[in-house]
Amino acid sequence: MKILVTGATGFLGSQLVKALRLDGHTVIILKRSTSDCSRIQDVLPDLITYDTDRGEWEAPFFEQGRMDVIIHTATCYGRNNESNAMLVDANVTFPLKLLDVAIRFGTPVFMNTDTFSSAPLRLSRHLQPYNLTKRQFREWGKSMADTSSLRFINVRLEHMYGPYDNTNKFVSSVIKSCLENQPELRLTEGKQARDFIYVDDVVSAFRVLLENAACLPAGYAEYQVGTSKATSIREFVELVRQMTQSSTVLKFGSIAYHDLEIMHSQADIRPLQALGWNPQVELEDGLRKVMSVFK
Repeated sequence: MKILVTGATGFLGSQLVKALRLDGHTVIILKRSTSDCSRIQDVLPDLITYDTDRGEWEAPFFEQGRMDVIIHTATCYGRNNESNAMLVDANVTFPLKLLDVAIRFGTPVFMNTDTFSSAPLRLSRHLQPYNLTKRQFREWGKSMADTSSLRFINVRLEHMYGPYDNTNKFVSSVIKSCLENQPELRLTEGKQARDFIYVDDVVSAFRVLLENAACLPAGYAEYQVGTSKATSIREFVELVRQMTQSSTVLKFGSIAYHDLEIMHSQADIRPLQALGWNPQVELEDGLRKVMSVFK
């Protein structure tokens, strides 16, 4: 297949394009001219690249012919003090332009990477701008899939982790703190439950969805990607401390919960299981892999 991928230089996107190349697909990526390509340096010569900041984001459709699938993984979290306008531009306006072009050029499948944190009716204030933009684009996808022949597949990820993720993410930061034996780690009470899913399992879910894309119902469909197991933050952090044999003092309760904190998130993976997918990496095994890279 001919597959266009956004966010290919990021944590998930980089793993995904490598898997797609191994599967024999033609992979075209949209990136910025200033993007850090270190995660995909080994496969970059095998990819067809276009730079969006040079006005090339529509060029693949003219130069490469009809795309079979678009996989949208690019996102802006707002962690670097981006304005709300910048979040909207990155998470709504850009993918919406891509969606418009996809429909115009007859692309049959658009796969959108979504997050569990955008699902609640009332969004937690500390992540509200990010989650609001993710929800807004999801709604646009539903609307446009209802009025066209496009299949819009919303891939809702639970708490993804793995090697080479950004160190300011929760899993990486906890592991780093414990491996460095930092004096203390300030935390909430840790009663929130999360479904931790290893990045390789996320990639395999995308691959299964690609294999079955032509058979999926027309219009909008959502697939939740997780392990279907919920682990409390407290259990998770204590496990990391035990596995690293760290001396770091875990100060549970030293940070207050955010307003409207999501206290339980757990994927319903039955629709994916019906397609033949199941997660393979247990939490401890996944953590060992991340720790080995840190070491």
